[in-house]
Amino acid sequence: MTAELVEREKLILDLLSERGSLSVSALALELGVSEVTVRSDLRSLEDKGFIGRSRGGVYPAYHRDILDRQRLNVEAKNRIAKAAAELVRDGDRIMIEAGTTTALVVKYLIGKRDVQVVTNSTLVFSYARLNPSLSITMTGGVFRRETESMVGPVALRAIHDFNVRLAFVGTDGFGIERGMTTQLVEGAEIVRAMRERAEATWLLADSSKYGKTGFVSVLPLSGVDGIITDEALPDDAKAALGELEVRVAAV
Repeated sequence: MTAELVEREKLILDLLSERGSLSVSALALELGVSEVTVRSDLRSLEDKGFIGRSRGGVYPAYHRDILDRQRLNVEAKNRIAKAAAELVRDGDRIMIEAGTTTALVVKYLIGKRDVQVVTNSTLVFSYARLNPSLSITMTGGVFRRETESMVGPVALRAIHDFNVRLAFVGTDGFGIERGMTTQLVEGAEIVRAMRERAEATWLLADSSKYGKTGFVSVLPLSGVDGIITDEALPDDAKAALGELEVRVAAV
């Protein structure tokens, strides 16, 4: 879903994020192109999963917060997700927490066999449902549209029913002193629950999140087995993480 958007497609998503829904004719007028061109762009966006179609109009498939995050650091997020997917073996059992980077992991599981995925992420489901070699278990729970996640007691009980080798989790910010942080208490609960049920837990976070602090503390960085980030992580951050004996893969 974060694949390769052309400039006009990005403009369409910006307009839909601002206004909620628009007709083909209104989009053509805004963009200064023909309706035929707009319909072609819309087919492309629909195929990539960004929009839905209704009679006479189009609307964004996801909350504006999700669309905004999907367009940030796209190349880095895909490299991180690919590196995470390389840790997965045939026959593995894994958990994937909700997030725009973590969700991309399943895109790179093509070719893996007999992998069972437990997730609270509807983004993960939207990718994974296209891969017949993956077995998907959704946690259930209360749906949070702004994060495309299932949270709350039902989700937590479901997670505690499973045992997996790997858990891939995300964060809104991470640093030496505060560890992993996020904006929502419910999201922090999910991360902790997945960590308890996994043999190894990996944090997937692009370097822009280093040094940022969210409202809720999740885990100290020593609470994960490793961090997969991108090569733009500052050298002093790498050194500080090394002193904590945290494994860091910068891709």
